Amino acid sequence: MNKITPEMTIAQALKENPEAENILREFGMHCIGCSISTGESLSDAANVHGIDLPKLLEALNK
Repeated sequence: MNKITPEMTIAQALKENPEAENILREFGMHCIGCSISTGESLSDAANVHGIDLPKLLEALNK
């Protein structure tokens, strides 16, 4: 698995980590399958949803 970075889109993170969907949902990101997921970076999504980006990235990269 490649390291998941803030610049990656939600869709890219889902491709990199099979557990990403569950992790993103646990953090409150429920629009995983929506059209925005292919163009919105994890950084932007975390900002919109008020999510702690470093904690999210740590969970995604375990």
